[in-house]
Amino acid sequence: MANITAAEVNKLRKQTGAGMMDCKKALVESDGDFDKAIDLLRKKGQKVAANRSDRDAAEGVVLAKVNDERTFGAAIMINCETDFVAKNDDFVAYAQSVLDLAIANGAKTSEEVLALNLNGVSVKDSLVDQIGKIGEKIELGGYAVLEDASMAAYIHPGNRIATLVSLNKVVDGIEEIGKDMAMQVAAMNPIAVDQSLVDQATIDHELELFRDVTRQEGKPEAMVEKIALGKLNKFFKESTLLNQDFIKDSKQSVQNHLKGFDKELTVTNFKRFALA
Repeated sequence: MANITAAEVNKLRKQTGAGMMDCKKALVESDGDFDKAIDLLRKKGQKVAANRSDRDAAEGVVLAKVNDERTFGAAIMINCETDFVAKNDDFVAYAQSVLDLAIANGAKTSEEVLALNLNGVSVKDSLVDQIGKIGEKIELGGYAVLEDASMAAYIHPGNRIATLVSLNKVVDGIEEIGKDMAMQVAAMNPIAVDQSLVDQATIDHELELFRDVTRQEGKPEAMVEKIALGKLNKFFKESTLLNQDFIKDSKQSVQNHLKGFDKELTVTNFKRFALA
């Protein structure tokens, strides 16, 4: 049996992120062979993953970031089971490393992210390694990208809400403008950029709801449709980004705020990830 030193255990721990006792056990079982020890730790992760497959991974970390040119951005959600793990600095750093890798490689889908090489293994396999290290179900819960003339990202303190916003052009102060838009999306949770992008199923659902409410209020049937349409317009104002009151100045809409910088400036899209 090989004489396993503390230095070797520490080296394996740094390489894999596994616990000290797990690393020591793996080295003992592999008779000091590092490659075999790493395989043992990964098998442990796969076994834990199988055992945790039916668990609910409802906690986690959400992050967003843009590239140096501010023309491409991504938001990511990596889930775990408990708030304790979600707040762990190592887990947050792991999620950040996956996002950094995705942006550096211009990954556009979750499948592309999972196939990327992270420290010698695929991201997909690294998630299994994290399961073995942490002992919880860990999974890539979401990934989204945007591209345009200017991008902005915002992460709310606590890493439970992250947003990504795209704008159609670059103007003076665009970084601050973009940040304000990303914060607006985080705070107000719009359903679309403007009312023209709200899907018809949502419109039909809301209209029917407003008709029912209006009838319950005892309004005459002849007025129901007009009142329901009025409520729908209010819904658009409150729920679509460009029509919302700007959070930093409620006297103007987001759209008017943007036009104050450039009459053609607008938000083209946004993504918002949030943990309940």
